[in-house]
Amino acid sequence: MENQINNVVNQFEQDLKEVKDLKQLEEIRIKFFSRNGLFAKLFDDFKKLPKEEKPKYGQLLNSVKKESQQKFDELKKKLSGQAQKYEKFIDLSLPGRKHTIGSKHILIQTIEEISDIFKGLGFSIYVGPELESDANNFEALNFPDDHPARDMQDTFFVNENFLLRTHTSPVQIRLMKEKQPPIRAIMPGKVYRNEAISAKSYCLFHQIEGLYVDTDVTFAELKGTLVYFAKMLFGENVKYRFRSSFFPFTEPSAEVDIWWQPKGKEGRWLEILGCGMVDPNVLENVGIDSEKYTGYAFGMGVERMAMLKYGINDIRVFFDNDFRFLSQF
Repeated sequence: MENQINNVVNQFEQDLKEVKDLKQLEEIRIKFFSRNGLFAKLFDDFKKLPKEEKPKYGQLLNSVKKESQQKFDELKKKLSGQAQKYEKFIDLSLPGRKHTIGSKHILIQTIEEISDIFKGLGFSIYVGPELESDANNFEALNFPDDHPARDMQDTFFVNENFLLRTHTSPVQIRLMKEKQPPIRAIMPGKVYRNEAISAKSYCLFHQIEGLYVDTDVTFAELKGTLVYFAKMLFGENVKYRFRSSFFPFTEPSAEVDIWWQPKGKEGRWLEILGCGMVDPNVLENVGIDSEKYTGYAFGMGVERMAMLKYGINDIRVFFDNDFRFLSQF
């Protein structure tokens, strides 16, 4: 990894010496600092490193990129001044310079990465309140009165009618009440479960749910969408399977697994999300004609996605604010 970093830095400095004007400098920016540039590729390779190597190379990679960016900015300032023949010029349309402190939390990065994949498929993003009504959180989603999720062991109730939402599905209910199909959206956000804290569970976590309602929506479309998502997030060669399952608000329902084989360990199937066709009762509960419209829905835990992708084995580290952990990302 160190040789890769040094090669990119040396190439950058050599190219920078040959720059004569702003046009050539823009070519340098695209080559090294764009979304698909050489520094971005270094960060992609960094994510694949063993956990014990990440602190060392993460610090080195951030340092050399910052220094290279400073050299680029200094040359750009110099060339811009020459192009303006040293006349005073203020472009009021430019954004102010921000002083960056720290970086985005790994969970925020994961949410944005997942959201970008679905935005590319035409999904909009909607959010809703974390304090939710029992009607939106359970009743409208076809949860019967005696469903176990209604018990105090699972849900933080504020009073008889309101609770801390246990999933982001209530945002789907709110959206379908406000808007007639076609609807294509994802709903990221925090959710709460009254569970014991351990390496695999926490009382607070993040979900992203998706909903598509229109005429003639099929399970085949749902499968194609989720297969595309899995390949974009985990790689083109990811091995996946769909298993039949049950959720009160979808019928038929399925869970999606991927084959996970950490280096040096035995591989196994791991569940990454649940999905299914929206139950007609749910559509009728929000005033949508279930004879005319069909739809699919899916939901996933963000922490689980991050743990799988980055080889993290304890959910609690996301909430400990340990700089040594957070600085790796």
